[in-house]
Amino acid sequence: MAPNAKNKMESDISEAYIKLQREILGRGPQETKTYIIRDMVIVRLKGVLTHEEKHLVKSDRGKRLVKEMRQILRENYSEESEAIISRITECQVISSHSDISTRIGEQVEMYILDCDLEKKLK
Repeated sequence: MAPNAKNKMESDISEAYIKLQREILGRGPQETKTYIIRDMVIVRLKGVLTHEEKHLVKSDRGKRLVKEMRQILRENYSEESEAIISRITECQVISSHSDISTRIGEQVEMYILDCDLEKKLK
C-alpha cells in the first residue's frame, strides 16, 4: 500500500469519527489517531471524558457509571460507526469492539474487516 493512501484513509476515518463523536456527545476527543493493520482498523481517541465525567470517575461508583453510560452510547451508535468504516475502507465490518479508560480518559475502537485492507490496497 502506498504510504500516502494509507495515511489518507487513516486521516479520513479519524475525521469522520471526530464528527460522529461531536454529534453524539456534543464534543469530540482532544486527539484521534487511526491505524490500519491488515484486516483491522483501530481508532484511538484521547481526551474523551467530559468535564462532568472527569469528576464522576474520582469514585469507584462514578467509574462504573461512566463506563456503563459510554457502553450504552456505543451500542446505540455502533451501526453508524461501522457504516463509516465500511464506506471509507470499502470492506464490510465483521465485528467491532470498544473500551474506555476512565483513568486516562482514552477510548479505543477496533473494527474487524472481511478483507485484508493492507493487502487490498497494495
